[in-house]
Amino acid sequence: MRSIVVLAVVGLSLSSAAAVADEQLYKTKNCVICHKTDQNFLGPSFTSVAAKYADDKGADVKLARKIREGSIGVWGPTPMPAQPQVTEAEALTLARWILEIK
Repeated sequence: MRSIVVLAVVGLSLSSAAAVADEQLYKTKNCVICHKTDQNFLGPSFTSVAAKYADDKGADVKLARKIREGSIGVWGPTPMPAQPQVTEAEALTLARWILEIK
């Protein structure tokens, strides 16, 4: 029984560590300049993005591509510039993190 409790605690701490790491990635890749998690700023809030794509099974891949390549017209006339400094793996990590924000 004690082993199960220890494994559960380790699992929870690893998942929260991943969330913190993804938030750090959001800050270090400069997403924070245009996006906030819970309010629209220059770009849409991440809660709005997560809600918009909630039922889209391939949203993580679509958002990762938008992060790297940029986009325009999805959220209005303000373009999202391409972020080529973000690797494909980082973009996918960021997209998945954004989609989990409620």
